[in-house]
Amino acid sequence: MADGSLTGGGLEAAAMAPERTGWAAEQEPASLEKGLFQDEDSCSDCSYRDKPGSSLQSFMPEGKTFFPEIFQTNQLLFYERFRAYQDYILADCKASEVQEFTAEFLEKVLEPSGWRAVWHTNVFKVLVEATDVDFAALKAVVRLAEPYLCDSQVSTFTVECMKELLDLKEHRLPLQELWVVFDDSGVFDQTALAIEHVRFFYQNIWRSWDEEEEDEYDYFVRCVEPRLRLHYDILEDRVPSGLIVDYRNLLSQCEESYRKFLNLRSSLSNCNSDSEQENISMVEGLKLYSEMEQLKQKLKLIENPLLRYVFGYQKNSNIQAKGVRPSGQKITHVVSSTMVAGLLRSLLTDKLCQEPSEEEREIQFHSDPLSAINACFEGDTVIVCPGHYVVHGTFSIADSIELEGYGLPDDIVIEKRGKGDTFVDCTGADIKISGIKFVQHDAVEGILIVHRGKTTLENCVLQCETTGVTVRTSAEFLMKNSDLYGAKGAGIEIYPGSQCTLSDNGIHHCKEGILIKDFLDEHYDIPKISMVNNIIHNNEGYGVVLVKPTIFSDLQENAEDGTEENKALKIQTSGEPDVTEGVDLEELMQCATGLLCIWPVPTAIQKW
Repeated sequence: MADGSLTGGGLEAAAMAPERTGWAAEQEPASLEKGLFQDEDSCSDCSYRDKPGSSLQSFMPEGKTFFPEIFQTNQLLFYERFRAYQDYILADCKASEVQEFTAEFLEKVLEPSGWRAVWHTNVFKVLVEATDVDFAALKAVVRLAEPYLCDSQVSTFTVECMKELLDLKEHRLPLQELWVVFDDSGVFDQTALAIEHVRFFYQNIWRSWDEEEEDEYDYFVRCVEPRLRLHYDILEDRVPSGLIVDYRNLLSQCEESYRKFLNLRSSLSNCNSDSEQENISMVEGLKLYSEMEQLKQKLKLIENPLLRYVFGYQKNSNIQAKGVRPSGQKITHVVSSTMVAGLLRSLLTDKLCQEPSEEEREIQFHSDPLSAINACFEGDTVIVCPGHYVVHGTFSIADSIELEGYGLPDDIVIEKRGKGDTFVDCTGADIKISGIKFVQHDAVEGILIVHRGKTTLENCVLQCETTGVTVRTSAEFLMKNSDLYGAKGAGIEIYPGSQCTLSDNGIHHCKEGILIKDFLDEHYDIPKISMVNNIIHNNEGYGVVLVKPTIFSDLQENAEDGTEENKALKIQTSGEPDVTEGVDLEELMQCATGLLCIWPVPTAIQKW
């Protein structure tokens, strides 16, 4: 029995890679009953104990069942993987030492022989038996198990073909391609977990260019931890879906650029002449290297938990409008989960009947509001019939359209599932939303963000989870006869340079009612706000809060002194273009935070 211990066997919740194939895709994750960041003593220790029996569960893949059960090892929590990589596998190694440290770890916990596994590739699955382990190469020496079991997409993999394939590979297979067969004795628990950690690392954490990065920093802190956190944030729906797509596209582009760069570098190393072709190749190599560095910086932006939201906001705020439909026609989109004759007659009478002088208008029917929004062009109208609709994406509205409910807001409910995306994202010049109830659960982003243009919200109900409505700089927001509640932040956040008109609304049961942010420098005007007959009540904090710095000239004077407290501000306002190099971001944020003042309206119920 191999000695040593391996942390990471808790199976209270499941967590797998965002893109799963094969058996990994068949093991659907259970709901996360515990938080991702658990206390140390909450993690299971799956080292071998004196009492018999496996501490892991088994898994039988769907479909053909002639294969034996395998260990179910990919349902590990964030902290279990975090602790395994930090304390047992990688520690403080450099990128160039990753394979060496992993091999040393495997020598302590991996059984060298006696265990069976399923060799799983994209083409076939076959049962093999381990006879030895080449720790330095992270490979197992195997032979075909008896009886011969193979499942492939083609019928040509006979026993002879498989033996020939193994001979070509010298019977040595990468550990990450092996899924250990379940054994209830507990002897092979650590072997199964160790292989799972190796498989997960090379599938989700390791990048082919890591070894060429600067090697003087702690690889775990610099690369493993942020990528691991991003992986689990994606699983927890804490990252906008568009940002996930961008990240995967950037990753593919970077891998392709790196592959081309390696091929070019290899061709240059084999060329000894100072030919013109070599010079051209060197220029191409420099371009590829520059392109690759830019892609890597973008990847690091998304991997950083703090910066990815800034990156995501910039991405979402630049959604391009489609403009007028090429045919010039405007379409009315009707959303209904089921359409009955009575509802259709009412729609024709109330909404779809046109005056004789009006142009004929095409009508399209949809079963969910998200598909209707995505099909809209400039000037279209979306009519949502009574019903409860569940959506998993963002309403990204970049054109001037009307979104209206046909009936009372409580009868027309649109519920948002998924934590990473904003519910409604508005960038159109003139957007009108009316007569709908929006419900948000377990969210990370706000319920509605107006990035630019004008958005009118009338006779709506907003059941929030985090921030309610955010009105960004240069945007205009008009809210009438609506009800907003449940925000864990402010019900409405109003940024400098924006315009906001609130009339006859209820804002209640939020942390704060309205948060007015007047903290940017003199380049932005204070927000223009009009509030009439609004009832702001039963919030945890104040009804209206103005976040405002001290007078900007005073800040400049404070920045001119030599105290350590104002060092960051002094650098920020000195007017020199490159003096911010080397400034610590956290120090700068702390300094800015210390200079903010909050001007509250200290009444329990306010009517404006």
